[in-house]
Amino acid sequence: MLRQHQLIRMQIHQLMDACLIAIGFWLAFELRANPAVIAWLKLGAAPPDDPYIWIFLLLIPASPMVLEWQGFYNRPVVAPRRQIFLPLLRACAIITVVLILLLYFFQITFARPVAVSFSLIAFALVYLKEEILRQFYKSRLGPSSMRRRFLLAGTPEETTRMREQITNSPDSELEVVATLDLNETSPERLTQMLHEHSINGVVLSARHTYFDRVEAFVKACEVEGVEAWLVADFFKTQISQPTFDLLHGRPVLVFRSAPEVSWQGLVKQLMDMMGALFALIPCSLVMVVVAIIVKITSPGPVFFRQQRAGLNGKPFTMLKFRTMVTNAEQLKQELERLNEMSGPVFKVTNDPRITPVGKWLRKLSIDEFPQLFNVLAGDMSLVGPRPLPVDEVARFDDVAHRRRLSVKPGLTCIWQVSGRNKVSDFREWVRLDLEYIDNWSLWLDIKILLKTIPVVLFGWGAK
Repeated sequence: MLRQHQLIRMQIHQLMDACLIAIGFWLAFELRANPAVIAWLKLGAAPPDDPYIWIFLLLIPASPMVLEWQGFYNRPVVAPRRQIFLPLLRACAIITVVLILLLYFFQITFARPVAVSFSLIAFALVYLKEEILRQFYKSRLGPSSMRRRFLLAGTPEETTRMREQITNSPDSELEVVATLDLNETSPERLTQMLHEHSINGVVLSARHTYFDRVEAFVKACEVEGVEAWLVADFFKTQISQPTFDLLHGRPVLVFRSAPEVSWQGLVKQLMDMMGALFALIPCSLVMVVVAIIVKITSPGPVFFRQQRAGLNGKPFTMLKFRTMVTNAEQLKQELERLNEMSGPVFKVTNDPRITPVGKWLRKLSIDEFPQLFNVLAGDMSLVGPRPLPVDEVARFDDVAHRRRLSVKPGLTCIWQVSGRNKVSDFREWVRLDLEYIDNWSLWLDIKILLKTIPVVLFGWGAK
């Protein structure tokens, strides 16, 4: 299925789901206000409905975003029921919890039975909609209303492979009615086949074909008013995901091996800024006390400043509370033989350069607190691969390791919550970072942040 078709279908489902969830809240409130229900459950008087009007305005745009966040729309048209049930259950729970927190925060009188019944009714309505659509798609009417007749053009090997992929796809809307050899068939013959089979569209696989022939076929489709889809797999990329875009009106094919720009990315930026700002408020007093202690117990500056590699390797000055002696960089060369990490990075257990106070700061990760200012400045994120010194990045022995620089560095990442003292192979470190990049989502960020809390509080794996 084309991405554009998927997007349109998802938007239709999002609109339907938003309305159903809003209806679920209305029904829950009406049930709470019903005299028969009040008498049956022996409840108190129903709260006034005036404060709840704004909730509808909140639910309508927020509920589809939460459903999408939970992967509810990222599934085939006729998916197994568990791919519907679990994401929907999580989304309803999240919406209910956030709703209760907002009402509590704004001190709005709220009946707890409404929250429980709202979650159950909203879940039931959306699941019922999905079940009705599921039965429709599996009926005779469903496939006939969705099917589109297509012709495959390419080499015999390519068209055979494409036909198998389309036929085996559970949610394919394409019906392959004919194939032709792109190198042996004339545009005139293509036009005849369009007439003979009432073709809705033509899929062109041009990996082993000259582009002048492709252009001739596209023009033939253009004259007939038939869609022409060009399979853009000219290059065998291993990681990059191709996407189509426009550059000043000119079509471009983008190969991307890092998270693309999306609303989740914008929310991540907002979460970084707000999270760093709110974290600095309670941490400010601690940072002032720590700064005084560092200054008194060890001669030298309070902060350690170092050039680290940021997004795509751009250097920035990272801040930390100084935990080592002032000539630590000079002593590093003498300790190279004690390095416990493979590759370009340097890690030593019981590093003699660390001051007594610095050891305590590192154990509790308090030395990292100043990096909240780096997050506010936009050089770092709350979650992302840890930034490495510029000189260590320059010593990468595998250029593939530089892909960890394709996202902003962060305060914490998978490596941080996987046992910092257990990872001694730099390649394993990079593998964990690339695993984060390839599977990134807002939910993954939140899970890593939640896992980071006990790691910081108990000092697990700190060196």
